Amino acid sequence: MITKIYDFKNLKGDFTGGIVAGIVALPLALAFGVQSGMGAIAGLYGAIAVGILAAAFGGTETQASGPTGPMTVVSATFIAIAISMTGSLENAMGIIVATFLLAGLFQIFLGFINIGSYIRYFPYPVISGFMSGVGLIIILLQIFPFAGLGSPSSTFGVIKDIPHLFSEFNLAAIGIGGMTVLIFYLFPKITKAVPSALVALITASLVAYFFKLNIPLIGDIPSGLPSLKIDGLFSIDSKAYVIIIEYALVLAVLGSIDSLLTSVIADNITKTKHNSNRELIGQGIGNAVAGLIGGIPGAGATKGTVVNINSGGKTRLSGIIHGLFLLIVLLGAGKLAAFIPIPVLAGILIPVGLNIIDVKGLKHLLHVPRADAIVLVIVLLITTFGSLIYAVAIGVILASVLFMKRSGDIAEKGTSGSTLADLKGEQPWNDEKKLFEEFKDSIYVKHLYGPLFFGFTSHFLNLFKNIDEKIKVLIIRMDRVPHIDQTGLYAMEETLFDLNKKGLLVV
Repeated sequence: MITKIYDFKNLKGDFTGGIVAGIVALPLALAFGVQSGMGAIAGLYGAIAVGILAAAFGGTETQASGPTGPMTVVSATFIAIAISMTGSLENAMGIIVATFLLAGLFQIFLGFINIGSYIRYFPYPVISGFMSGVGLIIILLQIFPFAGLGSPSSTFGVIKDIPHLFSEFNLAAIGIGGMTVLIFYLFPKITKAVPSALVALITASLVAYFFKLNIPLIGDIPSGLPSLKIDGLFSIDSKAYVIIIEYALVLAVLGSIDSLLTSVIADNITKTKHNSNRELIGQGIGNAVAGLIGGIPGAGATKGTVVNINSGGKTRLSGIIHGLFLLIVLLGAGKLAAFIPIPVLAGILIPVGLNIIDVKGLKHLLHVPRADAIVLVIVLLITTFGSLIYAVAIGVILASVLFMKRSGDIAEKGTSGSTLADLKGEQPWNDEKKLFEEFKDSIYVKHLYGPLFFGFTSHFLNLFKNIDEKIKVLIIRMDRVPHIDQTGLYAMEETLFDLNKKGLLVV
């Protein structure tokens, strides 16, 4: 009976993948916890709850979940607002817990009503601009901690206070932070068997400890199992209801997008297909519980997921083991985290921020349709210097309006495909009739009609998944495609790459 539930031949790979993913997640969880404003322990609690529960109940077998850059940036923004409303973190805990709990419940609801199937319709420039903006926020907010100073709460504050940085910086802190960044980038050239972030965390912390450097530390964190933080839920001021619902919705939608993007990456590596709605339910359960125990919310973590798969993880047990590993670290070595310097965590987060920036999208700004470039830049600027909440909404509305302006009354009429031997009722176009008879069984023709844009790319990516092995040549007819946006361009690029890997000649 047990073997029917779990195939034990995957146990070794799942165990190894889970442990390695946990090692990768540990320094990031601590760093994201500090950046959130709730402390390192909040990041660890969130990583444990989301890691275990999203894996157990989610729809992606190899997903490793926990705090991520985008989720932490939004959480940190909200936490700062909650503290300003109540006067202290302790007083704000009721609002914070309610928001994170509600965000998880919203995600569960989105999963139950099958919204996961529609998340993919977000335009690429909107996601690219938002992610790049989040990356810039992470980098900017780590400048002061990197120098051993407390960080302003906003990107505008960082820029405004830059003059103070040059007069008050801590040279020892900059040295330790710089060492962390160097190890982060250089250690993989020696070996990739051990995550460079963990090596950087341990090495730089030991140097700071043994040389007794005068730099800020994380400080004491609670040890043992977390407790429920529900007392403040019963004394929330009614004035906070609007902001609670507002940020809960943003976190739910962002967490869903973040997770499903990682799920697609996992699918591409493992050649499997995730269940998007079940994934949202699993992530929602994890985030709801994370909120109840004082943790920050999370999502599917790309780096942890890829490491898990590459280390042998094949089933959801690997993600559960990744979370259990972090729990064991909390119970057994939690007190050691008190000696980790803040500049070390800043030195880890700066490369993380750089990795989140969509370099590919930014490099192509001058080569993609102008409307897509405009959307990307506007979303990036609003995300970085304005409201995270409005950035995505404005981006989606702007992308939709610009698309309608470009397309006018052109509508998607559908697609069809077949071998030349059997066009399934559709008459071949005139130039197709001239193809030699002997090639008809080895050539596949796909006719496209209407614009290849962000609302159609998900279907487009699935059009070529199940082409017969005897097909040697694929002809994609795009004569009647009047417009391709940036999302469509990248979908075409991905499709051509996959088809070429299969040995197909694409015309």
